[in-house]
Amino acid sequence: MTQHLNRNATPIKMRNYGRIVQDMIQYAATLENPQERNSLEVYIAQCMRQRNLVWNRDQESGINRVREDIIHLSNGQLSCDSPAFERLMAQPNQPMGNQKKKKKQN
Repeated sequence: MTQHLNRNATPIKMRNYGRIVQDMIQYAATLENPQERNSLEVYIAQCMRQRNLVWNRDQESGINRVREDIIHLSNGQLSCDSPAFERLMAQPNQPMGNQKKKKKQN
């Protein structure tokens, strides 16, 4: 007899970020240590910017968009007000895989 796998049946709120980012945000909202929470917020924001660049190549994923999406997905439990978050979002967007290859010099 075959056994069925248990799957997460909750719908994905924002498909452009995916279930993993949604689950990371839910986990970060449960953390008690503010330092761990802030560092996880920064990591999640990096992931969200990269995924947003892949999903929406024509639009720029600015700090306000990512911040609003994190607050929305966490139901207001995450605030994204750490200085590390601001420094990350001040960096220019760099899509993955579009870097020019350097030529070898012999």
